[in-house]
Order: sequence, then structure tokens, then C-alpha cells
Amino acid sequence: MTAVVGPDAGASTLGTSTLGAPPLGAPTHRAPALDRRNPTVKLALVFVVSLVVMFVLDPVTPTVLYVLALAGVATTTRTSPRALAHAHIPFAAFALGVLSVNALSRPGHEVWHAGPLSVTAEGLAVGGALAMRTLLIGVLAVGFVRSTDPVALMHSLRQNARLGPRVAYAVLAGYRVLQDLPREWATIQHAHAVRAPRTRDGDPPRSPRHLGRVIFTLLVVTVRRGERTAQSLESRGLGLAPRTTWHPVRVARADWALVAGVLMVLGLVLAATAGLGVLRGPGALAG
Repeated sequence: MTAVVGPDAGASTLGTSTLGAPPLGAPTHRAPALDRRNPTVKLALVFVVSLVVMFVLDPVTPTVLYVLALAGVATTTRTSPRALAHAHIPFAAFALGVLSVNALSRPGHEVWHAGPLSVTAEGLAVGGALAMRTLLIGVLAVGFVRSTDPVALMHSLRQNARLGPRVAYAVLAGYRVLQDLPREWATIQHAHAVRAPRTRDGDPPRSPRHLGRVIFTLLVVTVRRGERTAQSLESRGLGLAPRTTWHPVRVARADWALVAGVLMVLGLVLAATAGLGVLRGPGALAG
């Protein structure tokens, strides 16, 4: 028997309704441009750009790439400026830490001094490069997550990247569980707060014992849900071969155009900064 696997089946298995939604892989003109691109192609581009900038250690090149990536994400996804700014917070905090550590600890020409603290030009250059690299990779990750449906990503990885169905659907099931953890946590916490005695001020209990009960309940609920998900996937023939796909996720011409455009912009920026003499590689660490 041939097992038929489609996005609707996979989504319903993991607790997500696709009623009224367009089939995966089918073009839709209402979605932003980046949302319509193949998830595997977008993931590969994020990996390639991140790998290339790992060998760039001047602050100008990643800054230019960051500005271009930020403009691209802002104009080709549904991400609002407010949401984009909030998504930058963890990356900006890490980038600030990297900049501070390098500026204060890397030897070189001193540009500022106050007591035991001294900032060097070499530290600012390398720290700035690492900080902008962090922001660049961060905005690429935000753009990928905001423009990619998890179900479409797993189907694309299985079809285009030849990822095994057991691995693909297991990752998708885990992703769905993680997505629902905040809601489950709030529900369980409210349920325990209703039955638990209030404090003298009338506030819900926040003792370690109460917190431990909530955590244990969340663990039990998550394990039971994972077991039900595994049984559901197994009953639908997960791992059987051969398999067919209801709505194939194909790599279209627009996806190849996206690849060509991103690689061309990346090459042009690297060539321009190299021509201006500002491009620096790993040798900057020995400076």
C-alpha cells in the first residue's frame, strides 16, 4: 500500500487546522514575496551568507550587508517595524557584549583610557565587525522564521533536501510542542492558581512549591501529548515506503532568481569593499 502524505494531513496530525488555507507549494499572490519562496532555498541562502561573513572581520562589509538584509526583510515579509525591532533585542544585546569585550580586551593603539579600562582602535574594529555580523545573521534568521511556515519547511526539507520523513515529522512535532508551551504554561498556572490558597495580599501563589507543581504538570501534559502525536503519526504510515505527496513543494524559477540575486549582491558588496581597501579577513585577529 502506498502512503499518501499531504500538508493537510501533516498539519492536522500536529494539531493545526488548515481549513481555508491554500495548499503548500501552491502560489498565492496575497502573500509577501519572501513568503512564497521555497523554504529549503531560503534556509540554504541563510547558511551560505552566514558562512561567508564568518571570514569577514571589518565592520564596513557586514554593516552594508546588514542594511541591505534589513531592507529586504522589511519589504518582503509581513514583519512590522515594531516586531522587527523587538526581534533585534537579543541579537543587539549579544552584539553589544561582543563589542565591549573586544574593545576593552584587545591590545593595540589606545583611543580612550579611564583607570583600569582602555579602549583600542583594533578592539573597536574587530568588535564592531563581530557585532555587525551578529546583527546580520540575526536579521536573516528573523526574516527566515517570519516568512516560513513550519509545515511547509518540513515538507520542503523532505522533498528538496531529501530529509527522512521520520526525522522531518519528528522535528515538526517537536516544534509544535515548543510553540504551544507558553499557552500550556499559562493555562496550567491559572488552573493551579484557582485551586491554591491566595496570599494575604490576595495575589496568586508564587512559592517554589507551587512553581514545582506547575512545572511537573506541564511535563506530564507534554509527555502525554508527545505520545499521542507519535501514535497519530504512526497510524498514518510514517516511515512507510514508497510515499507520495499531495502538493509537492517544488523549486521554481523565482527561487533560482532569489538565489542569483542574493549571491550577486553578496559578491558585489565583497568586491566593492575589497576595491576600497576596507575588506579584512581572519588576519585582522593577529593585528
